[in-house]
Amino acid sequence: MSTPVIETKELSRYFQVGSETVKALDGVNIAIQRGTFFGITGPSGSGKSTLLYVLGGMDRQTSGECRVLERELSLLDDNQLTEFRGRNIGFVYQSFHLIPKMTALQNVELPMIFNGLSRGDRRSRARTLLEMVGLGDRCNHRPVELSGGQQQRLAIARAMANEPPLILADEPTGNLDSVNGKAILEIFLDLVRNQGKTIVMISHDQTAIRMTDQSFLMLDGRIHSRNQHELANLTEAGGVC
Repeated sequence: MSTPVIETKELSRYFQVGSETVKALDGVNIAIQRGTFFGITGPSGSGKSTLLYVLGGMDRQTSGECRVLERELSLLDDNQLTEFRGRNIGFVYQSFHLIPKMTALQNVELPMIFNGLSRGDRRSRARTLLEMVGLGDRCNHRPVELSGGQQQRLAIARAMANEPPLILADEPTGNLDSVNGKAILEIFLDLVRNQGKTIVMISHDQTAIRMTDQSFLMLDGRIHSRNQHELANLTEAGGVC
């Protein structure tokens, strides 16, 4: 078996809140292979967002190992981590996080500026990515002129700007209706199946989780279940919000 894109061993992240130690992550062990659509679900406060932030190098673990693309993130200083993140990881958020004053084309171009691409190359790739997500005719529209589904498509195009092998998505369908949510998931499936990307997605939406290749349920900072049928049963029983 090939080296996992993501591998954690006894990964923990603790926060001190007054005199109390909050164990947001408490000994998480996972291995995610390249070309996998991977889902994480669980109630609010279960640790899933903290896990995503640690995997993306936006937070650092308290203890344990976190290897992403064969790099132990805890060994990188802040500058190295920023460069690694910019070249290797694309982020898709529930609230889109687009730049309001920029056009769709400019939003997609922005990450490429920091990676030193020429203006011509940036513009060409941005147009290609917008075509890929069905926004080829919206290049000059600003986010406010786009629907929620279109804004999320734009966010995906931006996440793909630097051709990252790994995409981390935090509730990407959370602000969308079922039709637009399904369209976003189909884009993700295409990225995994046809472009070999690895996607890790947090979602409360069990329809979305069922579309992943693998998934697990988190409770109290720990992995509770890795079985799709058990996840479905827990959901039906009210175990996942």
